[in-house]
Amino acid sequence: GHIVRNWKVRWFVLLQDKLLYYKIEGGKKEPSPKGRILLDGCTITCPCLEYENRPLLIKLKTKTNTDYFLECCSREERDSWALDITGAIHAGHPVQVQELHKMKNSFKLLENISLHHIVERMCDNSTGIKLTRNLGQGNRYKETFTGSALVDWLISNSFAVSRFEAVTLASMLMEENFIKPVGARSTEAMRYSDLSEQFLDDSTALYMFAESSNKNISSKEELQFNISELSGTIVKQGFLVKQGHKRKNWKVRRFVLRADPAFLHYYDPTKEENRPVGGFSLRGCLVSALEDNGVPAGVKGNVQGNLFKIITKNDIHYYIQASSKAERTQWIEAIKPLT
Repeated sequence: GHIVRNWKVRWFVLLQDKLLYYKIEGGKKEPSPKGRILLDGCTITCPCLEYENRPLLIKLKTKTNTDYFLECCSREERDSWALDITGAIHAGHPVQVQELHKMKNSFKLLENISLHHIVERMCDNSTGIKLTRNLGQGNRYKETFTGSALVDWLISNSFAVSRFEAVTLASMLMEENFIKPVGARSTEAMRYSDLSEQFLDDSTALYMFAESSNKNISSKEELQFNISELSGTIVKQGFLVKQGHKRKNWKVRRFVLRADPAFLHYYDPTKEENRPVGGFSLRGCLVSALEDNGVPAGVKGNVQGNLFKIITKNDIHYYIQASSKAERTQWIEAIKPLT
């Protein structure tokens, strides 16, 4: 509520340019809306961490600087609403964005194919993707490929059957830091909140292999490595909020800390399969709490405090938010002996 800061159940309806909300009486919504939120010029924050005991919030700030806090019933519902609202803000076509979201969720890699395997094929000197020098905004980039060239390559090598599937797969490669955007065209696209616009199927958008993808790892080696690192004793686990490496957005992840060998893995709680979406060895890592006064360099978005940072021996920085100072301290004290 805007006057009395209490929480009330409302029935929301997303239209092309506005979000309507209705009062509920006797289990039914009233015929006329109680209010509306104009989406033109809105910014969205998800997850919103301004209320420590409410992790399922979406925050909308209108262009007149009015804040709306909307609480959902589950993480899945929150993320679905956030995606569709984002699509309405940027494109004015929430139905189309919702369909793209459904298509994206329905696309899965074949069980015998991994992202490592795809990158290994991409790096093959004879059958891999062709690397060329390209010019962008006056800068010359070595060993790059265009977005449309990668889409063509993924389809021609039977990793995808349509351009949409290929774009989805390329987005996964970028999210997991196998490839990275270079030049103004592709890096600007990373600022979009709509997942369907993260990777550009465009002949002017440039990409290159990230440093982590230079190591060719076969599927067999990767499988053995994963079994090894997931065999450790679980020391601690719980939900934390992690900043992404590329888009710099914040996502709720379930973290699992293991010893012997010492690894920290994180899982997407919205996915049914119990496989980590990321992780790293803790050997040689540095972990430290970050002060709550001001936003540290390298951190973007709405930060509510209780931050800590982990720097791997390869100088990769992970920024993580706990729900309280006590929880942050517990995680740091659990991680430090394993570094």
